Amino acid sequence: TTQLLELGVPTVVALNKSDVNKAKETVIDTALLSEKLGCPVVETISTQNSHNGLENLMKAAVELIGKEQTAPYRQENVDLTDKKAVEEADRKRFAFVNGIVSQVEKRKVLTREKNYQDKIDNVLTNKWLGIPIFAVVMFLVFDISQSTFGPWLADTLVGWIEIFQGWVGGLMENAHPLLYALIVDGIIGGVGAVVGFLPLVMVMYFLIALLEDCGYMARVSVVLDPIFKKVGLSGKSVIPFVIGTGCAIPGIMACRTIRNERERRATAMLAPFMPCGAKLPVIALFAGVFFGDASWVGTLMYFAGIVLIFVGALLVNKIAGHKNRKSFFIIELPEYKAPSLKRAFMSMCSRGWAYIVKAGTIILLCNTAVQIMQSFNWQFRLIEEGMEQTSILASIATPFAWLLIPLGFGVWQMAAAAITGFIAKENVVGTLAVCYGVTNFIDTEELALVGGSAEVAGIFALTKAAALACLMFNLFTPPCFAAIGAMNSEMKDRKWLWGGIGLQMATGYTIAFLVYQVGTLLTEGKFGTGFIPGLVAVACIAAIVVYLCKKADGHVKTAHKAGA
Repeated sequence: TTQLLELGVPTVVALNKSDVNKAKETVIDTALLSEKLGCPVVETISTQNSHNGLENLMKAAVELIGKEQTAPYRQENVDLTDKKAVEEADRKRFAFVNGIVSQVEKRKVLTREKNYQDKIDNVLTNKWLGIPIFAVVMFLVFDISQSTFGPWLADTLVGWIEIFQGWVGGLMENAHPLLYALIVDGIIGGVGAVVGFLPLVMVMYFLIALLEDCGYMARVSVVLDPIFKKVGLSGKSVIPFVIGTGCAIPGIMACRTIRNERERRATAMLAPFMPCGAKLPVIALFAGVFFGDASWVGTLMYFAGIVLIFVGALLVNKIAGHKNRKSFFIIELPEYKAPSLKRAFMSMCSRGWAYIVKAGTIILLCNTAVQIMQSFNWQFRLIEEGMEQTSILASIATPFAWLLIPLGFGVWQMAAAAITGFIAKENVVGTLAVCYGVTNFIDTEELALVGGSAEVAGIFALTKAAALACLMFNLFTPPCFAAIGAMNSEMKDRKWLWGGIGLQMATGYTIAFLVYQVGTLLTEGKFGTGFIPGLVAVACIAAIVVYLCKKADGHVKTAHKAGA
């Protein structure tokens, strides 16, 4: 505030959280504070819609138009290259600020005295208990959203979709088979398969909003800060990662608050490893079909993302030729409070609406294109039933499917789903629904996900090891095009952008290969199909990483000799 006042720009100070101060019986003499600062000071309550001080704030701002601003404190010229001079200037400024605070503020509870919130923090941010507590919290979030309450809501929505699909199918009973397949199976079936997971996504958004509003998610940054500091990141990077659990795009955009350029670029590159809302239907589908309990699988994917961020940060720093310089992380932890159901509901609706818009635009267009390409061959003749492998879609996806054989899901349907997933991750579910002719992934009779469904699992024809590999491949390969665009805008460097895409693709492929081959070895006593070609591919990836690391070391040594 004192630095802003030095600029000479008319300033109004909004003293927020006045309701919190009142509850703590903390008294701030706003009139005296205004006199000391030389500018209006207005108490506000940002969480209230009325009597929040906003009108007084705007009135004070209008009254200052055209007036000059005086500064109560002016810093003399400081040589910024002189560390001691800078520290002395900061000491003088803080002494001035502390002097004002001591005159205008009267507290019933001193900051140094521990209250019940400090005692809660001692547990939630404990270096031994913090991460296990976070794991339990995320398990409960996934259990409620994907195994308990979410599927119950999804049943109602899926029932409506089935009724609508049957009604449209009845109207088009005498229509051309191609038109019937395009509208009923492709558009309604494909989009409906994605929309059917909307309640699960919205329940998760609601629970995350409650955790954010009560103040817990800010503590997660403190818990993970010591871990990320070991790999050149900090708690500042945790905030984009947490935001990215809702959507990767705002998570990547949140990286701009990180001042250190290297750390900002690395965070933007690694943020997509956190499973976002768009990936939740993919997690729910594979977990429900093959594992019967979506909650532990979802939690595992979250912590797998954290581990990959940790390893990825080490590689990025090594390849970029940077030492793991520890950065300072300062955050104002919000007060614990009862979360607002209204704000959580509005946040859920906002994010849910964005999901619906995407389903009605990008996913609709993709599923329409997939249905058309699956219905025709390159001579634009209608494909007969059972001859889908001769379709345009199959011919495009088959070469990519060969690359996926060492991962356990080298069939053109899975390859097509992975390709459309690069446009939007929800397309993975929609494309699988169209390719396999499965119009509903929610069991309306069991009021649950298709947990342990032999029918759907049989259609996919994947082992559990291959299913887990397929899931992790789709989660940890490059995100949607929109997220890549956000990465580009934050990195502002094509080399870093393509490096990030390459890192994500290599990570997804390597993890899927290891999961499938090791999982098959443990369950069947032998390696899976395509082990040798896959091993060669992973070895090539490792060789490239080693080469880049040694190249970076050479540049660092050259720079060190030049400096010496």
